[in-house]
Amino acid sequence: MAFQGKKLINDPNDVVTEFIEGLVETYPGLQYLDGFPQVKVVLRADVSGGTYDKVAIISGGGSGHEPAHSGFVGEGMLTAAICGDVFASPPVDSILAGIRAVTGPLGCLLIVTNYTGDRLNFGLAAEEAKSEGYKVETVIVGDDCALPPPRGIAGRRGLAGTILVNKIAGAAAAAGLSLAEVAAEARRSSEMVGTMGVALSVCTQPGQVTPDRLGPGKMELGLGIHGEPGAAVADLQPVDVIVSHVLKQILCPETNYVPITRGCRVVLMVNGLGATPAMELMITSGKAVPKLQLEHGLAVDRVYTGSFMTSLDMAGFSISIMKADQAILQRLDAATKAPYWPVGVDGNHPPSKIPVPLPPSSSTKIDESLGQPAQLNEQGHILEVAIEAAANAVINLRDELNDWDSKVGDGDCGSTMYRGAAAVLEDIRNYPLNDAAETVNEIGASVRRVMGGTSGILYSIFCKAAYAQLKASTQSVVTSTNWAEALEASIAAVSKYGGASAGYRTLLDALIPASAVLQERLNAGDDPASAFVLSSEAAVAGAESTKHMQAQAGRSSYISGEILASVPDPGAMAAASWYKAAALAVKDKCEAS
Repeated sequence: MAFQGKKLINDPNDVVTEFIEGLVETYPGLQYLDGFPQVKVVLRADVSGGTYDKVAIISGGGSGHEPAHSGFVGEGMLTAAICGDVFASPPVDSILAGIRAVTGPLGCLLIVTNYTGDRLNFGLAAEEAKSEGYKVETVIVGDDCALPPPRGIAGRRGLAGTILVNKIAGAAAAAGLSLAEVAAEARRSSEMVGTMGVALSVCTQPGQVTPDRLGPGKMELGLGIHGEPGAAVADLQPVDVIVSHVLKQILCPETNYVPITRGCRVVLMVNGLGATPAMELMITSGKAVPKLQLEHGLAVDRVYTGSFMTSLDMAGFSISIMKADQAILQRLDAATKAPYWPVGVDGNHPPSKIPVPLPPSSSTKIDESLGQPAQLNEQGHILEVAIEAAANAVINLRDELNDWDSKVGDGDCGSTMYRGAAAVLEDIRNYPLNDAAETVNEIGASVRRVMGGTSGILYSIFCKAAYAQLKASTQSVVTSTNWAEALEASIAAVSKYGGASAGYRTLLDALIPASAVLQERLNAGDDPASAFVLSSEAAVAGAESTKHMQAQAGRSSYISGEILASVPDPGAMAAASWYKAAALAVKDKCEAS
C-alpha cells in the first residue's frame, strides 16, 4: 500500500536550494551563484571565468542523485555543477550561467548524462555560449548495460560511470591540456565504461507518496536512477548470484557494450543508490573482485566503493566496469579536492590480498594435554550432557530472544547467543571434559571467538572467573560446593565489570537468585542435582520478573517503562534457559547412573 514518504525537509519545493546552502557551508572550497531559485549552480570558490587559465569541466542534471554532481566540484574534477530540480534537467539559463561563471580563454567541456532533457538543455546552452564567443565541447555519457540494443534514438542511459568520466576529464584539465585533448580523453573513457543497477526498493520523491511497485522479496534489474522501470523484476537472490548476473550482463560479448575481453585491466565502481548500507556495498565489492578476476580473467586495478550517484532513498546498487590503461589510471589517481571523491584508493590493487596473520599472545601457553580425553570419567560425562543441553536450549530460543530484543534492544540477542552456543557444540569434542576448570575456560574461549557485543564479553568474563575459582580448589574432584562458589565468583565478576546488580534488568536477575537458592539448598543438605534443579526454577522466575523492572544497564535503559513491561529481559531469559537445561540434564544423568 502506498504511503506518504518520510523526509527531513521543509518545503518540498526548496530541497535543492537548501541542499546547496548546506553543501557550501560544509565545504569552504565550494560556492554557488546568486540566482536562486531559478539558477542553481555550484562552483569552485577559487575560480573566476574571466581569468581561469585551464579548461573548465561542467556537468550536472536533475537533483536527487547526490553527491552527483555538485559533490564532485573541486580542483582536479568539476569546475561547476548545474543542478536541476529533483529528477528534472536544469534549464538552459542555469547551464548558461554556469558556463559564463567559470569558463576562461581555454573554454569548457560539458559532460552530460544521456537523457533527452539533459541533452537538449545542455545542447542549447552550448550553442548559445558558442554564439557569445565561448569555446565549448560536449561529451555525452551513456553507460547503461541493462537494456538490450537497439535503443532507438534515445540510446543508453547515463549512470554512475559518468563519475569516472568526470574524474578523468577533471584531471586532464588540471594537467593543462587543451579543450580538444580534454574532450578526447573524456570521450574515450566514456566509451570504455559500462554500468548496470539493481534495486530493492523504489525511491520516494519529496512530498510524494512512496510507490509500491516492488513487492516483498522482489528486486528490479536495470532500474533507472529516476525510478523508471528496469529490464525485469525477479525474486531477491543472494548477493553472490546478483553480482554474477550483473557482471555477465555488462561484459556480455553479444551486446559488446564495453570493449573488455579476457586479459584486460579494469576499474570497478560499486555505487550505492541512496539507502544501501556501507556494509552491503562492501560485501558486493568483496564478491565482485574475485569474480572479475577468476570468472572473467580481468585484472582489477582500482576499486571504488561508496555512494556516488544515488536515487534519493532507493535501496540497491550499481556496478560500473571501465577498461583501464596506464593513462586512465593516472587520471583517476591524480589529486583532487572534490569532497566526495574517495581518498585512499589510488595505487596498484594487488591480485589478491592475504590476511595478516594474527600476532601470537605472549600470555598463551600451548598445553598439548588439552583436548577431549579418550575416555570420560563420571564427571566428564555429566559435564558433557550439561554443556550440550545448555547450548541446544539457547539455539532453540534464538527467534524468541531476537523478538524480545527487537522491542527493548537492537534485535540481535538471539543471534548473538546462537553463535556462542553453536561454537560450543562445535568445539566440545576438543574440551578436556575430565577437567572441569579447563573445560569452563575453553567454553569461554569458544564464546569469545564468535560472540560480539556486550553479551560476548560478559560471558567471557563469567567463564574466566569461574575457571579461576575452580582452579583455586585443591580437591581432585570438583564438588557441588565448588560449583556453587564458581557461580558466585562469576556473578561477582560480571557485576564488577558490567556495573549491573540485582534489579537492573540483566542476566544477573536470573543468575543471582539461582546462586542464592543453590547455596541455600546445598547448605540444607539437599541432593546436589535436586538443588541444581530448584535453583534453575529460581533463575526462570528471576528472568520473568524482569518485566516489572526499569532497566538501568544496556540498551534497554533507553527504552520507556511501558515498552519494557511487555517483554522480559532477553539476556536474563537466555541465562535462565541454559541454566535450567543444564540442571535438568544433570539430574537425568545422575538418576540414570
